[in-house]
Amino acid sequence: MSATQRCVLVAGAGSWGTALAMQLARRGHRIRLWERDADQVQRINADGVNARYLPNIPLPEGVQAFTDMAEAANGAELALIVTPSHGFTETLQTLHKVWPDLPGLAWGSKGFEPGSGCLLHEVAERILGPGVPLAVVTGPSFAREVALDQPTAVTVAATSEAFGAEWANLLHGPTFRAYYSADVIGAELGGALKNVLAVACGIADGMGLGDNTRAALITRGLAEMMRLGKALGAEPMTLMGLAGVGDLVLTCAGDQSRNRRLGLALGRGQSAEQAVAEIGQVVEAMQTTREAMQLARQHHIDMPITEQVFGILFDGSSPAEGVAALMNRSVKPEIR
Repeated sequence: MSATQRCVLVAGAGSWGTALAMQLARRGHRIRLWERDADQVQRINADGVNARYLPNIPLPEGVQAFTDMAEAANGAELALIVTPSHGFTETLQTLHKVWPDLPGLAWGSKGFEPGSGCLLHEVAERILGPGVPLAVVTGPSFAREVALDQPTAVTVAATSEAFGAEWANLLHGPTFRAYYSADVIGAELGGALKNVLAVACGIADGMGLGDNTRAALITRGLAEMMRLGKALGAEPMTLMGLAGVGDLVLTCAGDQSRNRRLGLALGRGQSAEQAVAEIGQVVEAMQTTREAMQLARQHHIDMPITEQVFGILFDGSSPAEGVAALMNRSVKPEIR
């Protein structure tokens, strides 16, 4: 049980938002869970389970769902946004209207703002203004395993050490270890780019290319992440930790990952549209790949794996052509 019980608004009742709400509730906090779908809210409150995203896993006591943001924010002391990245801006704008003096903001969303390529802390600073404490919760964490109370470790990267430590303490429990960090850029970048690289690994596995290929894609994908991270001001060690290589390995190798499952389908000959329809949930890589390529071009960063994923998703390239393009690149030093 947490030493100090708080009332927390969690905006977003997808699988990850619900899992984080459950973890906070297990720590004794009262959760006001916002979701725009009225039918889903009614079922969550009536059945005590989020049957759409986390079926057969009962919610702990202390979780109540709302469709109205003002009602959800009423009485809340802290706010956590956990929507897909493309919904982050709109959700925060809605929250800011009903809670203009928001004392700080945390989020579990992973990705970039569509169109602008902004990291989400940049979006938050634009909407909330300077000086509002910000934090991102990220790392290798499949939602279903968190909901089942299985051991998990994450990073809470924040603009102030006190705010990061506060959120780490709110979440930290017997099966959920939370570390805090000052590197918001690195934590966000790792959480976004790993989805693109998971598609690449899924494609290779869907083509039956073997363990050697997957290991090469993970390792060289990490090199791409490090290069872009350096250009954006990330700390290299952040990308070697939970928010970077930890999340990368999990997402590239675990079939719970929607991004890896997209890649598996592509490697087996399905179209992206067919695969996303079958998955039935948001696949972040569909948006993140575009923004990652925009950033790579803007900063003149060589990201060949990301480039090939982009070509397969959006330019009509086949998986076989993508593999050939990667393997036929000229010889170069590994580390530079």
